[in-house]
Amino acid sequence: MEALRAKGRANPQEVVIATRNPGKLREIQAILSSFPLKFLSLEHFPDIAQVVEDGATFAENAGKKARTIADFTGRLTIADDSGLAVDALQGRPGVFSSRSAGEKATDRERCQKLLEAMALIPEGERQAKFVCAMAVALPGGKMQVVEGECRGWITFAPRGQRGFGYDPIFFLPEFGKTMAELEPEEKNRISHRARALENLKVILPKFLSSLILHRYK
Repeated sequence: MEALRAKGRANPQEVVIATRNPGKLREIQAILSSFPLKFLSLEHFPDIAQVVEDGATFAENAGKKARTIADFTGRLTIADDSGLAVDALQGRPGVFSSRSAGEKATDRERCQKLLEAMALIPEGERQAKFVCAMAVALPGGKMQVVEGECRGWITFAPRGQRGFGYDPIFFLPEFGKTMAELEPEEKNRISHRARALENLKVILPKFLSSLILHRYK
């Protein structure tokens, strides 16, 4: 706790979004825009070490990131871990979604590797879901995780130029589009991250209240 005080007390309206992914940051900012907050990303903390995501579940990884970065920055932190779980692959790539084609692989390379792994799986057996675990943590204090998911199926080729990650190969039957073909406003209503953030909105006010009380003790 003394280490946190040494970093100085943070403005209670500053919240760290624990990502360097600009697409993910934009989505989170848009969905939480009703809160009067100043959002910081990990780009504001260049000396922060990368958190090793070695949890067995999305919730474990999100919680570890939120706690670690909240303690480092002395600020309320929101962290997520999300990925794709394919039924025919027994839930893979799962927590390894971002690393499934190697640590430095591009989104395109990750999509291509998954399509190759599913090349022999017929259309009726390509069901999958996006899963998002979203954690919020106070520095040196409490933490809570909420989740959201979005079901669809995997296409045979990429479609669409929007979004990021596996969006171009994740098809939503109710829209007749891939996630990458949706307008940002549409995606931010129905995505796994949007659903997790809607759950986060319910608990976020009590964390903000706790932060203000801590600041003015």
